[in-house]
Amino acid sequence: MKIYHTQAEIDADVKYGVLQIKGDVKFECSFKIEADLEVSGNINAQNITAHDINAWDIDAQNITAHDISFYAVAFAHVSFTCHTIVGRRENSKYFCLDSEVKTGVAKEEK
Repeated sequence: MKIYHTQAEIDADVKYGVLQIKGDVKFECSFKIEADLEVSGNINAQNITAHDINAWDIDAQNITAHDISFYAVAFAHVSFTCHTIVGRRENSKYFCLDSEVKTGVAKEEK
């Protein structure tokens, strides 16, 4: 599992506009990247702000993204805002515990 502790560690791994991680990843800090986020495993984070997210499962406090693609489950505890979200598994689920998921929101409106 890859563990990031600071925004600087995350920024150092962004290559050609993409933060690509093979396997599971844990972010022990809130972060914002001006890039796409591609994870071949699960994401566990506090706050995620990214252009596009492609992952297996996502667990975060707050999620803000343009397009999200996930396998089985994507959820946020406090807020969840995106333009589009698609689960790749037939019975996939996404939700937010403390508020409604806001979809169809353009990047500029976030």
